[in-house]
Amino acid sequence: MRPHVPAETVEEAATAAEGHDGLLAVGGGSAVDTAKAVSTRTGLAVVSVPTTYSGAEWTTSFGIRDEARRVKGGGRGARLAGIVYEPELTLTLPRGETAGTALNALAHCAEALYVKGRNEEADQEALTGATAITHALPLVLEDGSDRVARKELLEGAMHAGAALAGAGLGLAHAMAQALGGRYGLPHGALNALCLPPALRFNQQVAGAELARLAAAMDAEPASRAEELARLGGFERLRDLGIPQGELDDVAAAVVERPGARANPRQATADEVAALLRAAW
Repeated sequence: MRPHVPAETVEEAATAAEGHDGLLAVGGGSAVDTAKAVSTRTGLAVVSVPTTYSGAEWTTSFGIRDEARRVKGGGRGARLAGIVYEPELTLTLPRGETAGTALNALAHCAEALYVKGRNEEADQEALTGATAITHALPLVLEDGSDRVARKELLEGAMHAGAALAGAGLGLAHAMAQALGGRYGLPHGALNALCLPPALRFNQQVAGAELARLAAAMDAEPASRAEELARLGGFERLRDLGIPQGELDDVAAAVVERPGARANPRQATADEVAALLRAAW
C-alpha cells in the first residue's frame, strides 16, 4: 500500500465495490482512507480493522493524493459502521511504520487539546491517549513482539483517534499533509518531525493546554516527542529527501490548509517556513 491514497486507486476500488453491500478495510491509514473515499462515493458502510496506529478509522474524512499535481486533498462523508482492534495484527508492523503511525496518533492527541474545535470530551480522550502512547511506544520499539505493550499502544491510538474525531487537526498536521502531498512521503514520519516545532510555536498561546499534555506525558511535550521520533529513526526532514530550496513553496501551501486555520496561533508562510527549516 502506498503512503497516500492515489485518486486512481479510489476510482478502481469504487468500481470493484459495485454490487456489494459493505466495505471491509484491513490495514493502515491508506487502506482505511481508500475505503472511506469509496464509502462516500457509493454509500456503502465501512468496517475498519486497523493494523497501524493512524486513527483514520475514527473519522468520516479521508485524504487523497493527486499524484500529477503533487497535492493532497480529500473529502468527508464516509459511513462508519464499526472498528475491530486486534493487537496480534500489529506484531509484524515494521519499526518505522510502528513509530511513525504512533507519533501521528500522539499528534492527534496534542492538537486536539488546543485547536478551535476542542472540547472537554475530546480533551479526555487526548490525555488518555497521550499517556498510553508515551509509555508504550518505547517498549514496543525495544521489543516489537511485546503483546502487552502493543495492546497498550493500540489502545492509545484508539483514544487518539477519538480525540481527532472530536476536535480536529492543527498546524503540525497541516505541515505533514502539505509535505506528504508534494513528495509522497509517509504521513507518520512527517508528523513525527513536524509535531515538535509546531508545539513550540503554539506554546505562547496554548501554555495551559500544553501543561496538561506535559502532565499526561510526564515530560515536556516537544522534547519528548523529539526523543520518541529519534527512537523510531526519524531525525530530520532532509533525511527523507526533502529539498531545502522548496520549503518556502511548501509553507505557502501549509497556511491554506484547514489545520493551519484551526490552529490557536495563526502562522504566516514565513513563520511556517522557519518551522520547516528548524525540522530540516
